[in-house]
Amino acid sequence: MMGGTYLAVVLFSLAGMVILDARLKLFFWLAPVRAAVVTAAGLVFFTSWDLAGISLGIFFRGESAFMTGIEVAPELPLEELFFLTFLSYLTMNLFQLAHRRLSTGRLQPDMQAVRR
Repeated sequence: MMGGTYLAVVLFSLAGMVILDARLKLFFWLAPVRAAVVTAAGLVFFTSWDLAGISLGIFFRGESAFMTGIEVAPELPLEELFFLTFLSYLTMNLFQLAHRRLSTGRLQPDMQAVRR
């Protein structure tokens, strides 16, 4: 009955990143093509990292009633791909927010610059 809870929480968190991005125009709302490429690169890198760790016996899938039980590869649960996407999105939102704050002293976007 609780299977899928972890996936739901990760998707909820990912939705929060989308809302933050849309509100502050940090990543996808600032440069969608570049953001898609960076996110895909992060997902490929971290998935490769996971697969290497799995093949070396370092990483393995733990059992939990909160997981769906779906594996996209041996020892690689479906939830991991969504978590890695969330991790990449969170990192880029934080990077853009910190960069904006340090370079302009503001958190809100400069709407004149966003329109260009």
